[in-house]
Amino acid sequence: MADGTVAGSPAVRTLVENGLLGALPPEAPASSLVFPGGGSWRVELPSVEGPAATEVALKEAESLGVPVHRISQGSGVTMLSDREIVDMVQLCQERSVELCLFARPGADWDVGASRLSPAGSPGTRARGTNQLRAAVEEIMRASDLGVASFLVADEGVLWAAHRLRATGKLPARTQLKVSVMSAPANPVSFAVQAGLGADTINVSSDLSLAQLAEMRGASDATIDFYVETPDNIGGFVRYGEIGDIVRVAAPVYLKFGLRNAPDIYPAGAQLDKVTLASARERVRRARLGLDQLARTPGIPPMAPLGARDQPALPRFAAPDISTVRTTHRPGSNR
Repeated sequence: MADGTVAGSPAVRTLVENGLLGALPPEAPASSLVFPGGGSWRVELPSVEGPAATEVALKEAESLGVPVHRISQGSGVTMLSDREIVDMVQLCQERSVELCLFARPGADWDVGASRLSPAGSPGTRARGTNQLRAAVEEIMRASDLGVASFLVADEGVLWAAHRLRATGKLPARTQLKVSVMSAPANPVSFAVQAGLGADTINVSSDLSLAQLAEMRGASDATIDFYVETPDNIGGFVRYGEIGDIVRVAAPVYLKFGLRNAPDIYPAGAQLDKVTLASARERVRRARLGLDQLARTPGIPPMAPLGARDQPALPRFAAPDISTVRTTHRPGSNR
């Protein structure tokens, strides 16, 4: 078997040589793709809520020697003042770190009861035109303040933001990232989100390595993947697979969430203690993950710090609305 991160492991070789393991199943195929500018993986710190948490996370990363390519926030642009956004932008720019803010609101913050339905909840997707408008306005407001990367959890918001970018109403450097809250779980859905304008896509955190390889085979879009997942999206802890995740999913952002931590969305001063402690611990978890990665044989290199470019992707053409819209006429059966 070709040297992969499983087959090439000294521990696995020892188990096989001592008759404790038989033949290993075939490994999921390795990805040959890299980020523009080189490198197969980047590091993202998620759920960094506000300037204080950003400063804490970046200082802890410097202390522990954790390379950080992107910091993302989950409470949404609405929960930040203009001053707070500018402060976060400056903190990240000083260290050449990408800042990604969530475009909310979604159905989970709305008055509608469908969000509580076990079969048919819209989850975090924008509910109605008002939420769609609000999410797009959040993107435009934060863009004016210097933010160039946005988390979205709704296909309509994604497509609308992409069209704004394509028509020059948002800067061409703007990047759109699909949240794990609307993560695709099959390769066709993955390719569809890329076609709608996604530059990086957080796939479902419970995918097997073989399923990750299926995603990679469907599109060159960058994969975002939680190595450790918050409890409300599964609580998975997959440090032992980190090398294989890189091998199969590249180009990939390795995300370090935090199990056994409270949901802090929307964050605020009432949650400062847990928000700052969680930010520090996510950095420590990233250090543990990167140490594990360094012990894994045959791992391709990290992308350079400060790099943010994504693979060029084909997008869907903008439809001519006049040819697809139908008008109901009184008395018509149509």
